[in-house]
Amino acid sequence: MSRRMFLYGLGVLGLPACGGGASDSGATASTASTSTSVAFAASESSTLVSDATSANSSTEVSTARVFVHPGLLHTEADFERMRSKVAALAQPWTDGWNALTSNGRSQLGASPRPLETVVRGGTGQNFAQMYIDIARAYQLALRWQVSGDTRYADLAVTFLNAWSSTLKTVTGNADRFLAAGIYGYQFANAAEIMRSYSGWAAADFARFQNMMLTVFYPLSSDFLARHNGAEITNYWANWDQCSLACILAVGVLCDRVDIYDEAMGYYKNGQGNGAGLEAVYHVHPGYLGQWQESGRDQGHCTLGIGLAGAFCEMAWNQGDDLYGYENNRFLAGAEYVAKTNLLDANGAFYVMPYLTNKNKQGSQTQLSTAGQGSVRPIWESVYNHYAGRRGIAAPYCALQVAQLHPERDGSNGDQLGFGTLTFSRDPLAASPSGLTAQCSGQQVILSWWGVPNASSYTVKRATSQGGPYTTTVASGITDLLTYTDTNVDGAAAYYYVVTAATASGETAPSAEAKAIITPELLVRLRFNETSGTAAADASGNGYTGSLVNGPLWVAGRTDNAVSLDGTDDYVSLPDGVVADLADFSIATWVFVDAAGTWARVFDFGSGARRSMFLTPRNGSGVVRYAISTVHAYNEQVIDGSTALPTGQWVHVAVTLSGTVGTLYVNGSVAGTNTAMTLAPFRLGGTTQNWIGRSQYPDPYLKGRVQDFRIYRGALSAAEIAALV
Repeated sequence: MSRRMFLYGLGVLGLPACGGGASDSGATASTASTSTSVAFAASESSTLVSDATSANSSTEVSTARVFVHPGLLHTEADFERMRSKVAALAQPWTDGWNALTSNGRSQLGASPRPLETVVRGGTGQNFAQMYIDIARAYQLALRWQVSGDTRYADLAVTFLNAWSSTLKTVTGNADRFLAAGIYGYQFANAAEIMRSYSGWAAADFARFQNMMLTVFYPLSSDFLARHNGAEITNYWANWDQCSLACILAVGVLCDRVDIYDEAMGYYKNGQGNGAGLEAVYHVHPGYLGQWQESGRDQGHCTLGIGLAGAFCEMAWNQGDDLYGYENNRFLAGAEYVAKTNLLDANGAFYVMPYLTNKNKQGSQTQLSTAGQGSVRPIWESVYNHYAGRRGIAAPYCALQVAQLHPERDGSNGDQLGFGTLTFSRDPLAASPSGLTAQCSGQQVILSWWGVPNASSYTVKRATSQGGPYTTTVASGITDLLTYTDTNVDGAAAYYYVVTAATASGETAPSAEAKAIITPELLVRLRFNETSGTAAADASGNGYTGSLVNGPLWVAGRTDNAVSLDGTDDYVSLPDGVVADLADFSIATWVFVDAAGTWARVFDFGSGARRSMFLTPRNGSGVVRYAISTVHAYNEQVIDGSTALPTGQWVHVAVTLSGTVGTLYVNGSVAGTNTAMTLAPFRLGGTTQNWIGRSQYPDPYLKGRVQDFRIYRGALSAAEIAALV
């Protein structure tokens, strides 16, 4: 067990994880203090980031920000589209409308059955009574919005009022958090649709908002903060995701900017399994993103896609593009789960790439076939966002849409459904996007996003930026959308684009992706300044270092160096500095004054969940480089044979070439690992990139650092020796 795993285990209750009906007996509820949130107005035509590795969906909200209403799963523009399409008897909206109007829960004549206490998990469960009434309120609200018939509005209000005047508590074992999250976001959506109805009294709406703030929100917020007292990887992705959906929905419904921002911040920076980078914890070539629960069972995978899809849609309608976060990472996960649960042309389930997943529950060494073929009415929102709004192909989501047409509600309370009516859009013409080119050893691995209705793709290459792209590397590519270029001798760098063949002809090329064949300096902090708190980047790439908490400029090995006091001093580099690195080299001079175990020469990460670091002395007393994407459970390391010496200048470097990682001390090989499958780009856009400080509560580095360098590409042993 690594030291980091041990630290996480301290104080852990060891509670078994569950989800979607499994239970955790004996857990007790606790309440988090209510905090507050709000978002800027956005419309279907909002200009959002495309072709980006990381979408800049701002959660830094001004005091003038105003929420869009209605603005959770559906906006007024959405309702207008539904009305006009249904009135014109257009397909597939008419089929979707007929699915809604024929559903038993969308009919007039039912009466609400509110409860003062709802129980999910353990004895006395009665939660189905609530989710059935939520489904009725939502479906009645949809019928009113599309048809204009106020009888449905009046009955929807009756259901909402009955519950808000009665419900006091959601309880049970740990499953109470699932009830709060899943039914909380659904309840908020029904109310958000009805908030503009003149027949819903302001006092009644305010009472409903209060119910959401005092019954549902505290449970969801507390779960993200404490995870029921368990180790943070104990609970699978869907637990975080339902809590996120509830918190964001309550923020919008109640015009609470702080609550909304709480959800947005956790999705990007949270440490649990449902945060964006952890839910899709590994992306295979061709952008198949392995889902965090894929080694568990497929029912929970599809549940997770439904919850995350709802979260992304609600955020989108407030102007935040989490669909596009980290190069459409959610789509990568959705395509993986969709494909896992589909049959191929031979009637067998597709063979899927799989990377062993490790967490508090143990190691899941293979894709789980439990529940394979899982069917849920969740795919329309995902497919129609990417194909209809962005012009990005989602072929396996499309196949799921086709087999479920038209979407209904699923009847089990896990999703609201009816996406054929509410989310359908016409596919948008576009060009391939999101092209990446990762140099790994003596090859370049390319992946890209396709376009709807393309028949094949062509990869082109140039030796200078901007082309001309005179070399056709590959053509006729259909699936997966990846290609490995092994003919990469003869140039320092290659520049790639991809085009698609469609019925209208060849599309315009994608944005260009650069692959570095000969190592290229990315960052160089010489630390030769004499004053100030900024360390200039001599590479010219603008990665300026910031001195935090008062490091000093002192005499170095040559020229000056930065001196760190071992108490709280460190140097911070910009976000995402290693986000595109596959093969890499990091090299620096360091003078260690005191041998603090687990202190850091550098540590680049986003908290403990994902990081890469170099420590002069690990728990076994040797220098170590390590990288992990799941709270050190899947940590890959290169160990030296001794600690870095103290009281003298030492040159230390780490390189990765393909799967071969090498650690150098004073120009000589100190350790190797030939099975390194984790490269820096696997960390995503790291937000805490530090020299002298750890992602964990480890000692700060006490010593001096000079000439800190990061290269795209792996330097050779001779090139490392030349730096010494």
